[in-house]
Amino acid sequence: MTTTTDVYADRVAAGDWDAVRGELDEYGGALLPQLLTAAEAKEIRDLYERDDAFRTTVDMGRHRFGEGQYRYFQAPYPEPIEALKQALYPRLLPVARDWWSRLGRETPWPDTLDEWLAMCHAAGQTKSTAILLKYGEKDWNALHRDLYGDLVFPLQVVINLNEPGVDHTGGEFLLLEQRPRAQSRGSAYLLPQGHGYVFTTRDRPVRSARGWSAAPVRHGVSAIRSGERFTLALVFHDAA
Repeated sequence: MTTTTDVYADRVAAGDWDAVRGELDEYGGALLPQLLTAAEAKEIRDLYERDDAFRTTVDMGRHRFGEGQYRYFQAPYPEPIEALKQALYPRLLPVARDWWSRLGRETPWPDTLDEWLAMCHAAGQTKSTAILLKYGEKDWNALHRDLYGDLVFPLQVVINLNEPGVDHTGGEFLLLEQRPRAQSRGSAYLLPQGHGYVFTTRDRPVRSARGWSAAPVRHGVSAIRSGERFTLALVFHDAA
């Protein structure tokens, strides 16, 4: 019998993961297949008003993070979030291990997400990190990295919960990469509703004269021109 969890796993598996890996190696980010239907995206958007679903709320303007607001989900997560994290982790794990090996770094991540989160918790990183972000007109997200503690998984996924051009204009997802001894390189992506986008959490390997060097990468969101945009962010380590 097919379970709801299987449905999300099947959607993740439907991606062309060789192509995703190629895009990650070239640009530090890659579009994923549709992971949530329009109805499921609405259900997650509607959670924003439920205080019991979240552990804390952050006003981005107050902290000089941009403009807008986001809320950290309380664990345990709603099923779509937990199922997607569980399905995505083993797909992203080979990339994470390969990247860190190229950079001569230890690869501490075990084969399952549950084992990895247990390591985070043992190190004092026990706070849930799945985020629901809410942007209105003229809101934006400053370029940043999501690290949260000493134990970090180097890839994360965002999902646009609205339909571009219908629910909002603007609100492109931004990546800014600082390449070794070179000018920064920027990329912008307008994410289709329900589709995931995977990108580096902190940095990634790029070829240099000395072999492989770490290129820091920050991400953000351009100003919303009109309408409203909600984003689900899936981070694969818990916070200190």
